[in-house]
Amino acid sequence: MAKIHPTAIVDPGAEIADDAEIGAYCVVEGDTVIGPGSVLRPHVVIRRYTRLGRGNHLDPFVVLGGEPQDLKFDPTTVSWLRIGDDNVFREGVTISRATGDGLETVVGSRTYWMAYSHAGHNATVEDDCILVNCAAVAGHAVVHRRTILSAHVGVHQFCWVGEGVMTQGGTGISMHAPPFTIIANVSRVVGLNAIGLKRNRDLTDEDRAQVRQAFRITYRSGLTVSAALAEMDRQQHWGAAAGRFRDFVRRVLEAEKPYARGLCPLRLRSRAD
Repeated sequence: MAKIHPTAIVDPGAEIADDAEIGAYCVVEGDTVIGPGSVLRPHVVIRRYTRLGRGNHLDPFVVLGGEPQDLKFDPTTVSWLRIGDDNVFREGVTISRATGDGLETVVGSRTYWMAYSHAGHNATVEDDCILVNCAAVAGHAVVHRRTILSAHVGVHQFCWVGEGVMTQGGTGISMHAPPFTIIANVSRVVGLNAIGLKRNRDLTDEDRAQVRQAFRITYRSGLTVSAALAEMDRQQHWGAAAGRFRDFVRRVLEAEKPYARGLCPLRLRSRAD
């Protein structure tokens, strides 16, 4: 039987796993699911239409599944927040459910959300991402797996952040950030995330070399983005990692409004650098 503190308020319509823990003064609304092994520390709020997988840990004052911060939102909408397994949500994290009937905000598995980080309605944050204190992902944005959003990073709505991206603290991302890069300032690529590539055990040395080649073609060759994509298409020997870099660039070029935001450009070094 679930361990529920006597001061917690849990709606009878909530589905609570037998080994879940609900701490003091928590509020769990109806039409929710709290998966096996999940732990809610005191003062957590789980709003209606939230689905939590197994092994999630929530610190005080986390609010999951809150109504979208969208002036057009109709509170009668049935939309969802779906969360995977083994995630950590530190103090004050907030994630909104989706705008639009039947639509979802999605969080993968093994993510780590530091204090006061946020994801808006219809956003997607994939597996193994880290959001550092006060990082914010706007509505309809996508943060792909293994990405790190440093403190006070803001991702604009309808933007895609590719897998394995590393960001400088305070960065603003208002364009699409390609995989395996470092992003700083406002939507500026400053280089490859070499440390992230090295630490990614799913990649071989050949994969890493091919990703470097894709980066050079895109950012160091002097070609337009369209011409760089054509050149990458000629690299038939590339494996999956470089292929994902190429496919990301293709998707950016083919994007239509409101996703037609362009590819983050290279930051040009000044004499002060």
